[in-house]
Amino acid sequence: MSDAANVTATVRTPLIAGNWKMNFDHLQAIAFVQKLAWTLKDAAHDYDDVEVAIFPPFTDLRSVQTLVQADKLELKYGGQDVSTHVSGAYTGEISAQFLKKLDCDYAIVGHSERRYRHVESDETVAAKAKAARDAELVPLICVGETAKDLERHEPSAVPANQLRGALIDFKAGDDFVVAYEPVWAIGAGAAATPEQAQNVASVLRRVVAQATDEATAQKTRILYGGSVKADNIVGFMKSPDIDGVLVGGASLDVEGFASIVRYKKHATF
Repeated sequence: MSDAANVTATVRTPLIAGNWKMNFDHLQAIAFVQKLAWTLKDAAHDYDDVEVAIFPPFTDLRSVQTLVQADKLELKYGGQDVSTHVSGAYTGEISAQFLKKLDCDYAIVGHSERRYRHVESDETVAAKAKAARDAELVPLICVGETAKDLERHEPSAVPANQLRGALIDFKAGDDFVVAYEPVWAIGAGAAATPEQAQNVASVLRRVVAQATDEATAQKTRILYGGSVKADNIVGFMKSPDIDGVLVGGASLDVEGFASIVRYKKHATF
């Protein structure tokens, strides 16, 4: 089979990811995960059809790991951030190796709250993405523009440049996820339109192809994030270059998040 045929045959399993941010202590996390698992089981959710991942605070991860493994849940989970360092005198930081020992699957890097509130540069995000990859975690690389960025540049310019910077140490075949989160939409209650998100996602896929190769670009999942809810997810998921969503506030409600996960029940594709 030719390389072109292999690229055409690529199937990307949708990823629905919930970023809890600084919400839920470890006891609340246990209760939430149990209820989410029960809710999805009652709905006969097929985890081969849509992958579900949660990103709890660091203090919750051990409890989530214990529950997931004890009850053999098919939920994936990861860290909300990761250090650029393996170990050492870095008070308050969390090594990617620590996350891997907790059987995390993913680590978020470059979230807008880290870029803008903690002044993380593209170089820092690249180092964190590399650290996650080197620890055999899948980095979930966030990119996105502010309202001011939109005024100064075309819609895809800033996220495309951010992604180029993040992938500087990546090569063909590497596993990572990209999340396009327009900062102007996060928590605003007004998401980007599916057309806006698709336009940026298609540019981001081209960036991945340029940084790695076409096969890697075709297998890489690109998510949308920013005021995602059950009543708007279908439009995004119908877009050819959008392979899932990174959910913030709506991931803190079990029924609401489960409804997002079950987006295929809302419409015919």
